[in-house]
Amino acid sequence: MNARVAAALVALLVLLGGGALYFQQQGQSQRPAAAAALGQPLLPDLKAADVASIHIREPKAGLTLERKGERWVIAERGGFPADLDKVREFVLLAIGLKVGQREPIGDPDRVRLQLDAAGTLVEFRDAQGKALASLVVGKKYFKREPENAERAIGDGRFVLRPGEPGHVVIVSSALTLATANSAEWVAHAGLAVDQARALAVHLADGESWKIERAADNADWKLAGLRPQEKLEITRANAAAYSFTTLDIADVARAEAKPEALGLDRPSVATVTTFDGLTYTVKVGNPAGEQYPVTVSIAGEPAPAGKDAEARRAKLAERLARERGLEGHVLLVAKGRLDDVLRKRAELLAKPEPRKK
Repeated sequence: MNARVAAALVALLVLLGGGALYFQQQGQSQRPAAAAALGQPLLPDLKAADVASIHIREPKAGLTLERKGERWVIAERGGFPADLDKVREFVLLAIGLKVGQREPIGDPDRVRLQLDAAGTLVEFRDAQGKALASLVVGKKYFKREPENAERAIGDGRFVLRPGEPGHVVIVSSALTLATANSAEWVAHAGLAVDQARALAVHLADGESWKIERAADNADWKLAGLRPQEKLEITRANAAAYSFTTLDIADVARAEAKPEALGLDRPSVATVTTFDGLTYTVKVGNPAGEQYPVTVSIAGEPAPAGKDAEARRAKLAERLARERGLEGHVLLVAKGRLDDVLRKRAELLAKPEPRKK
C-alpha cells in the first residue's frame, strides 16, 4: 500500500466517524423530553418534615389534615384525631412518586382523564400555609381494562401538576388515600371499656333495663327478674361486650344539629366499671347503617388489688384517648350497638315447653 492510498483511507475513517457522531447527536437532540423525565421524582421539592397540613379538594367535598404537635387532626370534624399511620403513609408515598410516563394533553384529554375540575386536588402546605407541592389526581390507570373499573384498584393513576397543565403523568401508585372521605382518615379506635360492673339502658321509647354482676368473672343478673323469667346469659354478655371494642366508622361534621340526628331524644346506655369509671353513651336515630353517638366519661380510675398501680397507669393512658372522643358526634356501625339496644324481653331465654 503506497502513501497516497493510506492517506485516503485515514481521511475516509475520519469522515465516517464524524458522520456517526453527527447522527448520534441528532438522535439525542430529537429524543422526547418525556424519556428524560422517566423515573424522576414527581414532587422533587417535597420533604416530610416541612409538611404541616394536607388539603384535599374534590368537586363536592373537602378535607384538611392539620399537624398539631405529635398528632394530626381533621379540621372539618372539629379537630378529631386522624389516623397517624395513614397520614405518614400518604406523605411518604407522595414523596416517593416517580414519573412513569409523561405525555402532552389538551383540554379534551383533561376532561376525559378527570384532570380538570372533576379531579381531586391534593396540596401539601408548610406551617405558614405556603404550598410546598400539589397535584391533581384523575382517573385510574389500567394496563388491561378490568371488568369493573369502579371497584378495581388500578395499576396506577393519571395525575397532573398544576404548573404543567399541558402534560399528564402516569404514576404506579393507585393513590387510594387521595380522597376527601373522612371515613378513610379518622382514627377508628373508640371505647375499650373493660371490667364492667353494670350496664343500664334507657331506650328512646321509654323502656329500660339493667344488668349487673358482683365480680369481673361472675354471671350477669337482670334487675327486677321475675320468678318465671330467666336471663339469657349470652345476650347479656354480648350487650356488655359491645363497649370493649366500640370502634368508630366516621365522625359527623362539627355543625351537625343534635335534633337532626335524634340526639335530642336519644337512647342512653350507662356503663359503670369496677375501677370507678362511668361511661354515658347516647345513641341517636340510625342513618343508613350507622348510629350517631356521643360519649361522656366521669370518675377517675381507682383500681384495687396487687396490680393496682400498673393498672392505673394503663387506664390513664387509655382514658386520655377516650376522653378525646367527648364533644364529637361519632358514627358507629349499627352492628356494634344492636346487642345494646334490645328490648328487655329480648334478653330473656325462651320458656321451655310444658311437658304433657
